[in-house]
Amino acid sequence: MGGKKSTPKPPEDFGKPDFGEPWRNVDWNAKELLKSELRGLQLNHPGISQLRILLQGPVGAGKSCFINSLASVFKGRIVVKAVEETSAGKSCTKTYKTYKITDGNSVTLPFVLNDVMGLEEREEDGIQPEDIIKALQGHVKEGYKFNPVSPLTDSDPDFITEPRPDDKVHCLVSIVPADSISHMAEDVIQKMITVRKKANGLGIPHVVLMTKIDCLSPQLKKDLSQVYTSRKIKEKMQICSQRLGPDMKCILPVSNYYEERDINEKKDVLILMALKAIAEIVKDYYNL
Repeated sequence: MGGKKSTPKPPEDFGKPDFGEPWRNVDWNAKELLKSELRGLQLNHPGISQLRILLQGPVGAGKSCFINSLASVFKGRIVVKAVEETSAGKSCTKTYKTYKITDGNSVTLPFVLNDVMGLEEREEDGIQPEDIIKALQGHVKEGYKFNPVSPLTDSDPDFITEPRPDDKVHCLVSIVPADSISHMAEDVIQKMITVRKKANGLGIPHVVLMTKIDCLSPQLKKDLSQVYTSRKIKEKMQICSQRLGPDMKCILPVSNYYEERDINEKKDVLILMALKAIAEIVKDYYNL
């Protein structure tokens, strides 16, 4: 008389049919309207001249690639502002850097993106959560070189003692690859959660951009307009919510430019929708 054997958890089944109707509405013809709305973003705060977005995520998730993709959308051509590492072995981002986005007329838009070193599984590799948290608070100077074994201290010359409202981060964005969220190292997940919880305590909103969605199926690679009828996408978003903690409504699927030399209208719309959602969440949080 033995105890009842536990049933092993079945593997993920992505063989189910897709949804008949999209579960999020997308106007695929709204690219120019979205660009216009983001150019005209108003921040009703005397000390905040630009919306500061900090990107965190594991090595190879697509942080730098997202910065380049967003710049490409507004320039109307493929742009390379941030260095990308195709092998994704170690983070190619070594310093704290702010990226401004300009449009085709060289007009600077009212938001900036901060890139940091990627998170890694081993303690002695990648950025330490303490450095990301200090960046959230505005304590990290532009150009600070990250040291995986020695986070920034308040006695360091690159430490900003009294940050201005413009120095502080207004939204934490976690970049997570759709094709590897299921088996991402738990140590990396826990580091991201540590930063998210601190951001929450500081009153900083958190959004997840789920990248590499076109790697999930040949159909999506061919036609991104199927993103919100895809069962694979929704299941990956649910896994992302379970592992990282954000609500589904704060998880935004995007597809970066990584091999193309020409602009793709559907990629642009998803990227612009993500940025607009971030801007709206920030304005709601800060009553801007």
